[in-house]
Amino acid sequence: MMRKTSVILLSAVTGAALTLFATQPRAVLMGSSARAATSDTYRQLNLFGDVFERVRSDYVEKPDDSKLIESAISGMLSGLDPHSSYMDAKSFRDMQVQTRGEFGGLGIEVTMEDGLIKVVSPIDDTPASKAGVMANDIITTLDDEPVQGLTLNQAVEKMRGPINTKIKLKIVRKGQDNPIEVTLVRDNIRVRSVRAHVEAGDIGYIRITTFNEQTTEGLKKEIGNLTNQIGADKLKGFILDLRNNPGGLLEEAVTVSDTFLDRGEIVSTRGRNAEETQRRSARPGDLTKGKPLIVLINGGSASASEIVAGALQDHKRATLVGTRSFGKGSVQTIIPLGSGNGALRLTTARYYTPSGKSIQAKGITPDIEVLQDVPDDLKARTDTKGEASLRGHLKGSDGDEKTGSQSYVPPDAKDDKALKTADDLLHGIKANASNTTTDDKATGDKAAVDKPANKAAN
Repeated sequence: MMRKTSVILLSAVTGAALTLFATQPRAVLMGSSARAATSDTYRQLNLFGDVFERVRSDYVEKPDDSKLIESAISGMLSGLDPHSSYMDAKSFRDMQVQTRGEFGGLGIEVTMEDGLIKVVSPIDDTPASKAGVMANDIITTLDDEPVQGLTLNQAVEKMRGPINTKIKLKIVRKGQDNPIEVTLVRDNIRVRSVRAHVEAGDIGYIRITTFNEQTTEGLKKEIGNLTNQIGADKLKGFILDLRNNPGGLLEEAVTVSDTFLDRGEIVSTRGRNAEETQRRSARPGDLTKGKPLIVLINGGSASASEIVAGALQDHKRATLVGTRSFGKGSVQTIIPLGSGNGALRLTTARYYTPSGKSIQAKGITPDIEVLQDVPDDLKARTDTKGEASLRGHLKGSDGDEKTGSQSYVPPDAKDDKALKTADDLLHGIKANASNTTTDDKATGDKAAVDKPANKAAN
């Protein structure tokens, strides 16, 4: 039977968009060595059965059989590489919500601060913004249940729910003596993965934070808006900011790349067998009409971000500025296991840039390296170790591995050296040598990018 699967690229983000099909089992003739290997496999499976029965019968408390099986499956997959895993039914649903980029909710981006839920910002034209929820509001109760003691994910889960259902929030606002109570009706919320603004009066700045099903549509919309705001004749070019973007959907990485390309290969994926190789190519039509393009990357740019950066760099369509990327050059396929059984997230291929380079455990080196000035109190937490430092990672194809790079982005744009370099390049000013270096060696201790975000939308 053919099984519906989905292909993703991820480091912190997973998803399901591009539909593929599992290959049919191939008929093989078994030699004596193959029969011996099969026999050994069944012996090991018998050992598993023996251990399973012993745990069921002798463990100090009666275990849950389904949890034992799930734990065994999870251990088997996590032992393969850092990106293969088992997702239970809830995790699978959560992943689908993340990658669709839309869900039933209130339209608030929130973070956890001192054990309380703080509003980062309401999303425009959502139940939260219409009800007057404001940035820096503190949410203290949800349907009369205190949020103190809940994790950020638990609070977000409570705020999400079916469209047209109600939830009551109690809010503490600076300057207000008494808490504010509001009742909101959940609506369909779209996560905004693309944000843009006019930079320096004549440059279109576009930031992509993740690759979900809304990304390419959002990118095309922002390119049109910026071109109209600035004027096609005045527009110097575009800056595409992929810094600290952990990745997402393969299909979105391909279509985002295609937005800036007229022709040529974007990426190839190669599995265990040669016949599984797939190549994705650009279709005619550069939406930016060939305007100059600068792509910003850093140690937190992973997976789908690296596909885009690699394609644009190899085709000399863009100049890459920043620090070396994360180095995750593998593709994961989501394989649903049937109703209520969750799904497998299995590494099934490596991907290669148009020039045939694998970036696995190596990353993409920018054309111009720009190191940021990092505050002393943040230096130990603003670099990324990269794929090569993850235990059990797939080895680089040529054995040349890199250990990561700087991933700090200054909160104030005036302190952002990479952005300043991009502005200068688009205005025809040569990059300042004191801000750049061609040395691609890693610097400092770094923290892995595969970690939960410290804020979420609901």
